[in-house]
Amino acid sequence: MSESILPQKDTPVPSERLSIFARWRVAVQQCNAPDIHHADFITRWLVIARACVFSMTLTSGIIGALLAAELGGHFGWREFGLALLAIIGLLAAHATNNLINDWVDTRRGVDTEDYPRGQYATHPLLGGLTTPNRLLIGAGLLTLLDVGVMLFLASVQGPLVIVFALSGFLLSMGYTSILKRFALGEITALIVWGPLMIVGTYYSITGQLTPNVWWASLPYGLIVASVLIGKHIDKMPDDARAGIHSLPVLLGQKRSITLLKATFVLFYLLIFVLAFQGVLGFWILVTVLAGGRLRTVWLALSLPKPKERPENWPVWPLWYVGWSMYFNRAAGLLFIVGLLMNIAASVVFGQ
Repeated sequence: MSESILPQKDTPVPSERLSIFARWRVAVQQCNAPDIHHADFITRWLVIARACVFSMTLTSGIIGALLAAELGGHFGWREFGLALLAIIGLLAAHATNNLINDWVDTRRGVDTEDYPRGQYATHPLLGGLTTPNRLLIGAGLLTLLDVGVMLFLASVQGPLVIVFALSGFLLSMGYTSILKRFALGEITALIVWGPLMIVGTYYSITGQLTPNVWWASLPYGLIVASVLIGKHIDKMPDDARAGIHSLPVLLGQKRSITLLKATFVLFYLLIFVLAFQGVLGFWILVTVLAGGRLRTVWLALSLPKPKERPENWPVWPLWYVGWSMYFNRAAGLLFIVGLLMNIAASVVFGQ
């Protein structure tokens, strides 16, 4: 495979020359860190909690906040504070789910040294980064933070906040223990990162629900689901042996790659429908600028997976999830830019 289509990374730097902030950045960007066993406390826990995938949750929260500004009317300092709290709660919930997922899969024997989870990054338990008890303590502390945020937002906007939060919690825990084993993990991701996170954030800020915000939550939720499809394609042989019947295990690799490409097409179809039906402002179409990256991803998905790790590829042996995330980050960022431009146009031109 031509290296020109790979998402390029910075040239590796010896760990002793990296500042502490650079180590944090590497942990967030690449799911791992140089010399992780001698890393500082924060770097270590960024790797343990898999902070490299928090960008999806952050994006969902920001989209929910910007929809509150575009569709919900007034957005001042009070609303900004509520948005910040909601996003903190979402990130804490995501981290909790990752910790519990690793704890459960290790106890069940799913996560092993030769399973992909233990190869692309140092596994929290198998790699000796922490102990099962400390992993659970971390999850418990994050849950306490989450409950505090949930109760405060519910006291401000009403008990429906609790419904959103508990629904997300139950689906996330259900994914870890049951749903991903029965081809329901991908639709769970769509629901959690779309309607639950985005609409839940919107409601936590505005105290309102409208049909438009439900529709507006679907495009980004869909390309988060695409990341999970890519992850499950990468793990197909291992999941099949472990008795995990993910959607790619049932469909096979060729059909799963076709489904993955279809999610990207449907993302853009939804964007155009939202714009031309007036659900969102015209500037949301700025997301088409991610088309160049989609072309690169499409080409990569159309070629066989390399037999050996390409140069500067950070999450080997994962492949399809890397390309899915590559598009997700660009499309999500441009979705946010489009919402910001809609808000600016509304303020300047009264649109």
